[in-house]
Amino acid sequence: MASLALSSPSQAHKASSFLSSSSSSLFSRSSLGCKGLASGASRSRTFAQIGVKCDMQEPLNIGNGKPSIPILNERTLPKFLETARMEKAVNRTNNTRLKLFTGTANSALSQEIARYMGLELGKINIKRFADGEIYVQLQESVRGCDVFLVQPTCPPANENLMELLVMVDACRRASAKNITVVIPYFGYARADRKTQGRESIAAKLVANLITEAGANRVLACDLHSGQSMGYFDIPVDHVHCQPVILDYLASKTIASNDLVVVSPDVGGVARARAFAKKLSDAPLAIVDKRRHGHNVAEVMNLIGDVKGKVAVMVDDMIDTAGTIAKGAALLHQEGAREVYACCTHAVFSPPAIERLSGGLFQEVIISNTIPVAEKNYFPQLTVLSVANLLGETIWRVHDDCSVSSIFQ
Repeated sequence: MASLALSSPSQAHKASSFLSSSSSSLFSRSSLGCKGLASGASRSRTFAQIGVKCDMQEPLNIGNGKPSIPILNERTLPKFLETARMEKAVNRTNNTRLKLFTGTANSALSQEIARYMGLELGKINIKRFADGEIYVQLQESVRGCDVFLVQPTCPPANENLMELLVMVDACRRASAKNITVVIPYFGYARADRKTQGRESIAAKLVANLITEAGANRVLACDLHSGQSMGYFDIPVDHVHCQPVILDYLASKTIASNDLVVVSPDVGGVARARAFAKKLSDAPLAIVDKRRHGHNVAEVMNLIGDVKGKVAVMVDDMIDTAGTIAKGAALLHQEGAREVYACCTHAVFSPPAIERLSGGLFQEVIISNTIPVAEKNYFPQLTVLSVANLLGETIWRVHDDCSVSSIFQ
């Protein structure tokens, strides 16, 4: 199924009217109000990007069937969130005491966030000594400022985590008033409980490290499980990236009675149910699997009906893609017409690319919470940006406004 590309505002308006008026629309309460970009190569796909916040004049264009991230100049949130505006406006002019810094893990996302917020990224010097030790020096004053540090703990997880801790320590010693760590991807979130004897709960350990380093608040995207918020002894703002993916799916003219949302495992049922409710209360199916070891999954059976339907598999992350690939194979065996994979965090550890590009999926939809290496691009991949969502959340945290109201 091809993605929807709009080349002019008038076409965008027509598409929006069609989506909002059609009773068979996938997502009747949403509309497509943004521009999409398409490459000319025969194997290229069109990637409609929802909610990117950037002022770049030209988009990134890789070509050769590899995805690009379209750039929008309008300062808007995803359409799904427009009805959830707060009555109290956020004061975006009071930025003299707001400082935004980025680590080296995902500087491209940080730049998009800064463009959305109308700010310049703070000047910071981060380097590594010959023995691998990390050196951080702030190159501007943060005394009495509200500082936000953007750094996912994605692979290499230990290096990026240590870099974040050193950044927090540098801000604390520079007399920052408040330090908020913005972690688009929390790398140790899966180690959130003991499944066997003598295991560590690394998520709690990392939470303690961040707190002890001097952070005052955490802002994280789509944690692996809700209990991870409780591991922090400081406030946690949990940002849900589903609206960005929902907006993209709304650009596709899939009839609601042809759609089924699939959870790739029993643990993700709550996530998939919430996703299905937003998609015109679509039916839900569950893949039952048995896991015999880390990154090793075995699919057993399917709970629900997917015959002749478009199946949308929803998960928080794709690591080696073993779970979601075996689930997709089962869906095809059960008669699914098409299978889409949707996730927030694209870890893409080998052999994920081979599994995802092997023809099981019509499209693999991810966000840019983790930077995707050029070598990991494949024709079915769609990358959506969450920069505007994070930028809006940062403004609300800084201005002492409600964050949860964005998603209501």
